Amino acid sequence: MAENHTQKKAKLISETRRRFEAEYVADKSDKYDPRDVERLQQDDNWVESYLAWRHNIDETLKMLDESFQWRKEISVNDLNESSIPRWLLEIGGIYLHGYDKEGNKLFWIRVKYYIKDPKTVLDKKKLIAFWLERYAKRENGKPVTVMFDLSETGINNIDMDFVRFIINCFKIYYPKYLSKIVIFDMPWLMNAAFKIVKTWLGPEAVSLLKFTSKNEVQDYVSVEYLPPHMGGTDPFKYTYPPLVDDDFQTPLCENGPITSEDETSSKEDIESDGKETLETISNEEQTALLKKSNPTESTSKVEEHEKVDSKIKAFKKPLSVFKGSLLHISPAEELYFGSTESGEKKTLIVLTNVTKNIVAFKVRTTAPEKYRVKPSNSSCDPGASVDIIVSPHGGLTVSAQDRFLIMAAEMEQLSSTGPAELTQFWKEVPRNKVMEHRLRCHTFENSKPNILTLKDNAFNMSDKTGEDIYLQLNRLLESSRKLEDQVQHCIWFQQLLLSLTVLLLVLVMSFFYLLYS
Repeated sequence: MAENHTQKKAKLISETRRRFEAEYVADKSDKYDPRDVERLQQDDNWVESYLAWRHNIDETLKMLDESFQWRKEISVNDLNESSIPRWLLEIGGIYLHGYDKEGNKLFWIRVKYYIKDPKTVLDKKKLIAFWLERYAKRENGKPVTVMFDLSETGINNIDMDFVRFIINCFKIYYPKYLSKIVIFDMPWLMNAAFKIVKTWLGPEAVSLLKFTSKNEVQDYVSVEYLPPHMGGTDPFKYTYPPLVDDDFQTPLCENGPITSEDETSSKEDIESDGKETLETISNEEQTALLKKSNPTESTSKVEEHEKVDSKIKAFKKPLSVFKGSLLHISPAEELYFGSTESGEKKTLIVLTNVTKNIVAFKVRTTAPEKYRVKPSNSSCDPGASVDIIVSPHGGLTVSAQDRFLIMAAEMEQLSSTGPAELTQFWKEVPRNKVMEHRLRCHTFENSKPNILTLKDNAFNMSDKTGEDIYLQLNRLLESSRKLEDQVQHCIWFQQLLLSLTVLLLVLVMSFFYLLYS
């Protein structure tokens, strides 16, 4: 059954490519960026993101046409920091920072910093596109939560053309990237404006609008990622430069020696302050973790591996693989930690060097105080693999908001790989030579999907399961439409009542004017 779905998906992707090339590219090649056309032919995930949102090829083709024309008009592929006026980057009105409770990146739009101005609207649109394109290239297909912060705003701050552009970004230009839009502290004067926004979103996405105040916003984002004016404790202050979307931190004791698991545990019992994080194992244990692919290994080396193998044999090897230019990384996207009930909280990352040179790697995380990683800064010989053990530190809880970043760079063949040499290497290696790959955290208890996740997964499930979910979604959408109709009737009745009141007031005033004139 899974094979049939894989074949069906591949057939849909192939047919979409063929028809777009024949029906659109042939006549409109000058309206598209050739890089987008080429990417469409090579990137299955990109095609699938459009198909999953529109559900049929005809609608998908129209969506691709509109999206590709927009991408060329605004030069999306060439957008960089120099494309954006510096004052827009410095003001801190639009940026990526933090995660919601489902682990989705937060895309902040601080409306109070912008006044409606036709002269700056194009630059603001480019800034939105810059951030979304930057995110999409790093986190292919992972949704964002838009934090629409309306605190301290008034009518002058509302630019409906700009709001419509943001909506279109997620409806057309970056489909499948929207988790929800959290609207915070909306003034009552803007109620009418956001009734219009609902019509732009369409019935499928209206349920993704979450209107909140200081009390409700914590239902979606924990206090650690909320600023104080939202009732949170996040000490983050926006500054530029540099860009602020990199939340990953270097471990405090990246090269701290550690002799054994048991000794470490006893140290933790004595030193309960939990200051040591993300430690690496000793040189001997690092060597033991390197599993050479050479079939002529000596018996003594096998014996040397037995101790480490016994420690990691309980781990279930990850099945999914991200195939990078320097390393193959498994799992591909998510680190699965066991539940508290299962008692197994550790997880495994397997790195395999696919180059002919030594590859240096290091692991960073958004929560360095939570995790121990062994090893977190080391190297991998050509054709070899390294098992990296990740475990929560000091009884802290794994969160879906936590992220890990694997950084890798190719070294010269004769390079030394000691701690001092690696430190110097990372200081000198050019940024464009570093491969990066991000991993999310997942616990078995935290497996509740949102409506968009259900919608996306329906694309990959069995026919029966997909049909059931589709029917459920249709019922939800029908309920949403009925609710919207009721709201529209209430609005119409309120408007009628207001008009009658005004008319009555005019008649009364006219009566008194005639009476006393």
